[in-house]
Amino acid sequence: MELGYFDSYIFVIVFILLGVALPVGALTFGRLLRPKNPYDKKLSTYESGIEPTGDAQVRFHAAYYIVALEFVIFDVETVFLYPWAMALGELGWVGLNGGLIFIAILALGLAYSWKKKVLEWN
Repeated sequence: MELGYFDSYIFVIVFILLGVALPVGALTFGRLLRPKNPYDKKLSTYESGIEPTGDAQVRFHAAYYIVALEFVIFDVETVFLYPWAMALGELGWVGLNGGLIFIAILALGLAYSWKKKVLEWN
C-alpha cells in the first residue's frame, strides 16, 4: 500500500505533536509533584553561597563584546583552517592560494581593528 502525498505528512505531524507534548507533559508532571514552599531565603539570588550585593544589572564596557567577537571570528577561522591544512596535499597550489587569501582577508580585518584602536582598553 502506497501512501498519498498528504498521507506522508502524518509522520511529520506526529513527530511535532510528540516533540511538544513530551516536554510540556514532563514539566507539568514535575510541577504537580514538586513541593512548593517559597520563602525569602529560597527566592534570593544564589551567587556561589555568598550573599548578593549591589545591583543585578551591571553594565559592561563595549570593549568586552568587541574582544568576544574577535575571539569568535578567529576561533571559527581555526575550524576552517584545520580541514584545509589536512587536505592541503590533495588541493595543490590552488588550495594553498585559496587558504592564503582567506588568511590575508582575516589579517586585513585584524589590522583594521588594530588601526581603529578597537582592541585597546581605555
